[in-house]
Amino acid sequence: MPHPKSSVEPASSADEASVIINAMAFDLPRYLRERAVLIEHHLAISVPESDGPTGRLIEAMRYSLMAGGKRLRPILALAACEAVGGPTEAALGYACALEMIHTYSLVHDDLPCMDDDDLRRGRPTNHKVFGEAIAVLAGDGLLTDAFGLLVGSTQSAGIPAQVIIDTIAELAHACGSAGMVGGQVLDLLAEGQPLTQQELEHLHSKKTGALFVASVCGGARLGGAGSAQLQLLRDYAAALGLAFQITDDLLDVEQATEHLGKRSHKDLQRGKATYPSVIGIERSRALAHELAQHACQALAGFDSRAEALRMLAGFAVERNL
Repeated sequence: MPHPKSSVEPASSADEASVIINAMAFDLPRYLRERAVLIEHHLAISVPESDGPTGRLIEAMRYSLMAGGKRLRPILALAACEAVGGPTEAALGYACALEMIHTYSLVHDDLPCMDDDDLRRGRPTNHKVFGEAIAVLAGDGLLTDAFGLLVGSTQSAGIPAQVIIDTIAELAHACGSAGMVGGQVLDLLAEGQPLTQQELEHLHSKKTGALFVASVCGGARLGGAGSAQLQLLRDYAAALGLAFQITDDLLDVEQATEHLGKRSHKDLQRGKATYPSVIGIERSRALAHELAQHACQALAGFDSRAEALRMLAGFAVERNL
């Protein structure tokens, strides 16, 4: 498969006009539905049902993995790949690996030793159905198998070895102690403690933002992005991830459990610092929109192929679940 490198060119007036026209014509709900169907199909293939000795483990993995959800991280990876002119297929395995990793993090976050939640995506959490031991192992299986899927799928797609290595390295960094896991530790240690806005941003740049950045940059790298594009997309993803987290905090305050599909007001009950508790609801809402605008500004040099990314910035703050 060709794997071209490209650079970011300043947008001309004609390009800007094309972007405006495209934004008017772009059907985000349809794009999200179509990409979600594609991802669901490949997730089912990537983690097939099994009647073997580990059938119970696979059942637990699939229980959480195939439970629906926004599939936002894998969709971001595909959209970033497309934004730099890469074929969707180049990042499809990577997109599925991202969803497996995200699902593992939810399974572990819901455990009694963590957030102790009994509802996720509108149904009982994994450990409530399979027990704590199997839930832990299901999360372990999803995380580990995700890297195997990433390597196998990118090799099959003909991605250059160095690109695969760089993608693995960034994803591992985003998932581990310097990223998502480290952010979860900071979150646990911060319970009941007053945090500044800067400290809260640092926490969420790891817990939530790191995987957003890896999703966007990994998808773009597999699509053939050059270094200039990757830096702009890194800025986009960092702003988007924080805007998404702020909106999550707002939804936890403003929406009911029945609507969210998970327990609402849980952050307040556990004494967690959130954006509404630190800077207030109205300022939180304004900040989320400012960050979404910043994310879009980072895409100014990209053409109409980045329209999905532009629209997703708005979706991150306008969604209601």
